[in-house]
Amino acid sequence: MPRSVEAQVIDIIARHAVLDPETVTVGMTLDELGLDSLGLVETIFAIEETFDVSVPFNANDPAGSAFDLTTVGTVVTSVEALIDEKP
Repeated sequence: MPRSVEAQVIDIIARHAVLDPETVTVGMTLDELGLDSLGLVETIFAIEETFDVSVPFNANDPAGSAFDLTTVGTVVTSVEALIDEKP
């Protein structure tokens, strides 16, 4: 059975935040996880590669993008939306 989008996103975020995935919850913010700007960029690249999607270039601006980087849960929802938009 394929792993859920949520589990894969949590693994990606945890890897770049250098944390155990078991300690990462959907309600946590990326700031709480200690992701710096480089870690965030690496996380976005890993998401794009894993799911074969393109994260909008302005994803770090909540007002200018539908991709929400506020919490782990909003990242999961945003990735799911990008997957659903794929032809």
